[in-house]
Amino acid sequence: MKSSFGNTFNHASLLSLLKEHFGFTSFRPLQEEIIRDALAGRDVVALLPTGGGKSLCFQLPALARTGLTVVVSPLIALMKDQVDALQANGIASTFLNSSLSAQEIQARLRGVYRGEYQLLYMAPERLMLPESLNDLQKWQVNLLAIDEAHCISEWGHDFRPEYRRLVELRERFPALPIMALTATATGRVRTDIRTLLKLQNPSSYVASFNRPNLTYRVLAKASPVDQVLAFLMSQPQESGIVYCQSRKTTELLAERLQAQDIKAKPYHAGLTPEERSRHQELFLRDEIQVMCATIAFGMGINKPNVRFVIHYDLPKNIESYYQETGRAGRDGLPSECLLLFSAGDTVKQQRFINEKPGIQEQQIARLQLQQMVQYAECPTCRRVELLGYFGETYTPENCEGCDNCLSPRDTFDGTEIAETLLSCIETIYDTSGFSVGLNHVIAVLTGANTEKIRRWRHNQLPMYGQGKAYSRPAWAAMARELIRLGYLRQATEAFSVLEITAQGRAFIQERHTITLTKPISEPTRKTKPTDEQAHDESLFARLRQLRKTLADERDVPAYVIFSDVALRQMAQEYPTNEQEFLRISGVGSRKLEEFGADFLAAIAEYLENNPRQSFSNTSTPPLSAPTRGKTKPLNETTRETLRLFQRGFTVEHMAKQRGLTASTIYGHLEQAIQAGEPVDINRLMTAEQQAHIASAFVKTGMGNLTGAKELLEDLYDYGQLRLFRAAYGKSSQ
Repeated sequence: MKSSFGNTFNHASLLSLLKEHFGFTSFRPLQEEIIRDALAGRDVVALLPTGGGKSLCFQLPALARTGLTVVVSPLIALMKDQVDALQANGIASTFLNSSLSAQEIQARLRGVYRGEYQLLYMAPERLMLPESLNDLQKWQVNLLAIDEAHCISEWGHDFRPEYRRLVELRERFPALPIMALTATATGRVRTDIRTLLKLQNPSSYVASFNRPNLTYRVLAKASPVDQVLAFLMSQPQESGIVYCQSRKTTELLAERLQAQDIKAKPYHAGLTPEERSRHQELFLRDEIQVMCATIAFGMGINKPNVRFVIHYDLPKNIESYYQETGRAGRDGLPSECLLLFSAGDTVKQQRFINEKPGIQEQQIARLQLQQMVQYAECPTCRRVELLGYFGETYTPENCEGCDNCLSPRDTFDGTEIAETLLSCIETIYDTSGFSVGLNHVIAVLTGANTEKIRRWRHNQLPMYGQGKAYSRPAWAAMARELIRLGYLRQATEAFSVLEITAQGRAFIQERHTITLTKPISEPTRKTKPTDEQAHDESLFARLRQLRKTLADERDVPAYVIFSDVALRQMAQEYPTNEQEFLRISGVGSRKLEEFGADFLAAIAEYLENNPRQSFSNTSTPPLSAPTRGKTKPLNETTRETLRLFQRGFTVEHMAKQRGLTASTIYGHLEQAIQAGEPVDINRLMTAEQQAHIASAFVKTGMGNLTGAKELLEDLYDYGQLRLFRAAYGKSSQ
């Protein structure tokens, strides 16, 4: 094995590689530092959140020097995904796994021996085969990148025993630099990564876990299928994942969604490998909208335009929840994370915990489940709770991206309730000599007639039946909040008994006011204030269709061509030449060469019949400086539409006579209004229709055509809405 390190790369040369191959003009936080250490031959531990650009940290060093970067990846789908994306950027890469025939494997191995590839992806099982280890000695390997490195730790949420063997690579190739990457790991897991891989004085990078583009919400679970359907109606045409606990639920939910004309498929370990692969491919290529999945669908889902993640059932711990919600919004655009919470779901999780082999493992799982329930019920900022779990402090008073910040829940004086509950727990212990669990305490308070209550004579206690004013679920929710506030402690042993803490005893001795929060319910819908999505919706739709056509021709997922971020920027800035197109995020020299002509032609064709829109949120200066104080003259086809309209022709008649769509005719009339020509909008829509459209724009803002169209239940097309907006703008000047 040959390797050479110590090469120096300045900031400008790294940026040049970044733009040329990936189309970006700047690094994300910590990327450049990680890349520099890798190029210097150092071991590195990199903890970057999902969507934070982990892959670039080993992909760019592979381009900066000769030799081979070997990437350990746990999933076949992830390997193919990343290799497809790399090849679309003109980067020589390949993978070796069980999906290939023996002939394909041999052909790719010959290419590796000839030095044709810069990156090689392999699963840990294949990499640790004797023949693979022998091959490594003959290849010019300069970096071993271990993706999803948390899999090496039993404390990680997705422990995989096969990762433990990777330490043999350090023993066999002591000079080979190792980069360990993960998107989620607590301090203990990070320590395991460093120790179990025997990393040598590694550089450690921990980026913020904050995903500011994600909005976190929790709803009280009630008629969950209807809740999912209602949510999907608010996200038309968007891609998302619904996580369910059981295989049966994924299939039943997918069937219910299909019955409502929503394209959905199930995904779970009970399906054949061919079925799982086909369903995943349909999802990646935007052929289906929703994947109803168990946690079998997850790691390595490299689909950047997942706009929502719904948890139909309670996750087993916060790490799993963070990892799964992190599959939304990888492209940085606003996305939603919804958890449907029912305390009853904890019973299912407890059954799984009781089946775990070791007592210590059960205790850890119970503690993690308690933390997950506390997150679901917390009245404070969910971002603070999530980031705090990973040891990160979040200081803003309002994150503007969770239900508790957008729609704070009401509070009430819970002093009497706390006193009643703590007194009951204390009395049971004093009279019986032992502690009991939460369910038994609630049974005493609500006057239940159970066998245990009769046997232990707890029906003779003064507190028996004193809490009938509240339901059992209400008592449970209030008790869990007192646990979260520190007045009670719930043991992690099998019986999970309740104990009064020192803080709780201080309250009993010297009572003070305790404020509790009303349980979660469906919040008043408020959205995170943002204008990041403003763009020309009609052009965006055309560009998405073009992207899909090009992707299907190449047999790759759509986002391999361009991300939603890139398409929205195109629909915002209307590039008309190669220089302007290169300024779009994600456009490098290879993408310009392969796709530039198609997208520039589509934009130019669109602009022939539709006016440019202006947006206040553009992140870069206008691609073409507008002529100030002058109105673009109408072309001949637009003037012909105006002449026919002034002669009394209807939109439908003009469209049929001229072989155009009604939307194009509306676009011509919109241009005429903007040019100052007289267009009587009353001929095109009634006063009632105008009032209807106006009321929608009042709610959504004049710049949000998509929002207005949805609010109006698709009664009007985009052409009509743009025409009304143009007429309204003229009348208000």
